[in-house]
Amino acid sequence: QVQLVESGGGLVQAGGSLRLSCAASGRTFSNYALGWFRQAPGKERESVALINRSGGSTYYVGSVKGRFTISRDNSKNTEYLQMNSLKPEDTAVYYCAADKSIQTLSADRGPAYWGQGTQVTVSS
Repeated sequence: QVQLVESGGGLVQAGGSLRLSCAASGRTFSNYALGWFRQAPGKERESVALINRSGGSTYYVGSVKGRFTISRDNSKNTEYLQMNSLKPEDTAVYYCAADKSIQTLSADRGPAYWGQGTQVTVSS
């Protein structure tokens, strides 16, 4: 089992920045690919950013490319999402997730492990 706890959400004005963190415990952190997903009211959950086990490969959904950066620190068992130039349409609950690979994170069944979510609200 892997336990994931997000932090860093909040209310920010459009154009501002936030950094989300996800602390992991349980099994060996570096054995897992990690991701950030989000779900806005009335919308399906979507993959925002993914990172492989070493941190050498990342994926971003088109709407956040150039604005968001995913990273991980395997020595601290922590994953991050730096969000810059935030827009009202980024408002959502953000979840961190873990699974064996980027491919399984993206699979239809969804990641094996989820955090509880943190609210990000961007005001116009």
